Amino acid sequence: MSTAAAPLSVHRTDLLARLGATPVFDLVVVGGGATGLGVALDAAARGFKVALLEAMDFAKGTSSRATKLVHGGVRYLAQGNISLVREALHERTTLLNNAPHIAQPLAFVMPSYKMLDTPFYGIGLKMYDALAGKAGLGSTQFLSAGATRRLLPTVQDKGLKGGVKYWDGQFDDARLAIALARTAAAKGALLVNYCPVMELIQEEGRVAGVVCKDAESGQRYTVRARCVVNATGPWVDHLRQQDAEMMGKPVKPMVAPSQGVHLVVDRDFLPSDHALLVPKTADGRVLFAVPWLGKVILGTTDTPRHDLAREPRPFDEELKFILSEAGKYLSRAPTMADVRSMWAGLRPLVKPQDDDGENTKGISREHTVLTSKSGMVTVTGGKWTTYRAMAEDVLDACFDAQRLPHKPGGVTVKLPLVGTPASGRAQHSMHMAQGMHSYGSEAEFVATLPGADVWLANGLSEAMVRFAARYEYARTVEDVLARRSRLLFLDARLAAKLAPRVAEILQEELGSDTALTAFLVLAQQYAGEKVA
Repeated sequence: MSTAAAPLSVHRTDLLARLGATPVFDLVVVGGGATGLGVALDAAARGFKVALLEAMDFAKGTSSRATKLVHGGVRYLAQGNISLVREALHERTTLLNNAPHIAQPLAFVMPSYKMLDTPFYGIGLKMYDALAGKAGLGSTQFLSAGATRRLLPTVQDKGLKGGVKYWDGQFDDARLAIALARTAAAKGALLVNYCPVMELIQEEGRVAGVVCKDAESGQRYTVRARCVVNATGPWVDHLRQQDAEMMGKPVKPMVAPSQGVHLVVDRDFLPSDHALLVPKTADGRVLFAVPWLGKVILGTTDTPRHDLAREPRPFDEELKFILSEAGKYLSRAPTMADVRSMWAGLRPLVKPQDDDGENTKGISREHTVLTSKSGMVTVTGGKWTTYRAMAEDVLDACFDAQRLPHKPGGVTVKLPLVGTPASGRAQHSMHMAQGMHSYGSEAEFVATLPGADVWLANGLSEAMVRFAARYEYARTVEDVLARRSRLLFLDARLAAKLAPRVAEILQEELGSDTALTAFLVLAQQYAGEKVA
């Protein structure tokens, strides 16, 4: 008989009952991406009474569409932003230590095709090592052409002069988000997805809470709070404008959305445990080819957008750019026929007030925290790697605004997330396809659920679908196949094939609409097919 402890269950009726029965929360966080989840965890770990409300699913937006890298920011070093790089390098190590089953070190190789590239980039990366100090993951190495070929077997051989190897990290962004949510819940936080905030509550010129709506039943809840945090990523200006209108003074938008696109191809395009990095493509951008969960991710772009689509589509020119640039550095050039999945995500780049938002490549990824006259705290910008430090800055703003009593920080520096193995080390590589190992210390418990020996596909069992519904807040087919499993991001056509059976299991578990039809349409988009 298994001795695995049962995780905290997340029955939606219980969550909503608790939401309606709590007279006042210390903190209400609006937005369930990396930043909002980080704030909720930090606040709950300090002993505050916390509620987090997410309009869709946790990490549905930007936070599930990253390049899957935990990094200090090599290109920010080139921009001279030393403080941002130093902070990110420190946070990189903290994240890898707190969630080793879903965040691990990764070696990168930068091939050189000009004689001066190796020393030029190598010296810069040695500075990167120096900034990391004791938080370093490994030393930068100068490589010969032969050593570069051995580490990247399918690198373009013509003109290869050598290369540089350095270290950063990689992770499963959506599963990290779920781990943050579940760890926050274990600390007492109340988290509800599919519960959009409809309006702010203002009393005597101060934000005193929110009105939200259960998207499944339509029921509204008035949620009072001592402090409200707007952590809605690219969408922060919506609440900011509402807050400003209530105060009778409009505000300028602070976000200049930028779109990043990624393509996924089979591992035979780069059969290596090392990632390939091109520091400067034809238009000055960075190109990655990253081994991840049995596939290879190619990306990314940086294209201004003027809308805030929930499911942004890659532009044709972005797809052509990635495939064209990848073809210059791989011995076999990938084509659209080789693409297993594609996705676009919006970056919430902070826009200077005198900037028109067009040149998003030049805008810093540093985060910004603002407190309005009504006391609402807004946070945007930043990146996954620094989510924990961003959360501490947000709580400092809540203290400074005297919305919450001060409580000492640093409580999440050495706080293992749900699933962290007792040894503190993972027994698998992030390069491997998903499987039971992806659950870390919870794998033994997942194996006790019905359907543990019934595999829908490699890396996805019926038990995993049930686990997602019972313990990971999954409500729809998309929640399971896009973010609890990453199949939609890895092979969209296979995800569509499995969707009907996943819907049946969810119907058994939840008894509610599983949004199968909507998922099948979405899978067509990720597969690059024309959607009717």
